[in-house]
Amino acid sequence: MASTETVHMCPSGHVLEPKRFKKPYTCGGCKVQGYGPRYRCERCDYNLHDSCFLTSATTSHLFFPKDTVFVFLKNPPEDRGSRRCDICAQEICGFNYHCFGDVKGWDMHPCCLHLKPELVADGIKFQLQKKVKSKCMWCNKKTLDESAPGVRGCSYVSKCEKYHFHERCVMENVLDVLKRQGAWETEHVGLQLRTGRNIESHSKHIWKIMLEILKTVASILFGDPVAAAASLLSGLVLN
Repeated sequence: MASTETVHMCPSGHVLEPKRFKKPYTCGGCKVQGYGPRYRCERCDYNLHDSCFLTSATTSHLFFPKDTVFVFLKNPPEDRGSRRCDICAQEICGFNYHCFGDVKGWDMHPCCLHLKPELVADGIKFQLQKKVKSKCMWCNKKTLDESAPGVRGCSYVSKCEKYHFHERCVMENVLDVLKRQGAWETEHVGLQLRTGRNIESHSKHIWKIMLEILKTVASILFGDPVAAAASLLSGLVLN
């Protein structure tokens, strides 16, 4: 392990153990919801994302300008007001990576750090971008949160600019089902996706792209068990 990395314990100082539960949880570090694999203290009922269990003193992300350095903080910087993640646009309430060098002060959740700047879905290349020209194909909006105009969050946009998905919309769709069901039930997830948001009229090809995006992003943030379940979901919806 590099000297710049830190393994976190629960607030009582107990060592956390890796667990694989198929149910949602709230990360005690970043306060963002997770699902599946986690590091857990049974005595204190305390959970951490993999990315919050092991953090680096400093890090970077290819999405941001070259030589941008983020510093790990257990809490948002007190002198910079309310903070939101520049990737998902959700509020920063706990563990985070902050860039002091930028005037605005960029922020990232530890789990968002692992999102890839590029991915491929059904043979179509997507790039993580801030500026978008079209509406998200999930929520039918350009921006995520009008109450935070300075932080729009990021979207995966196809290089042909024909397809656009908010990173946050993908995860909200998954987590909404997990909250209500308490487990990944493919039949219920399929129903939710069929009746939700801006996707009822899309063709089978668009459905396939959407599900590939969902699987890829979910597997990065939540781990392989969700990716496997999402594979079942693909067969359920597309067949």
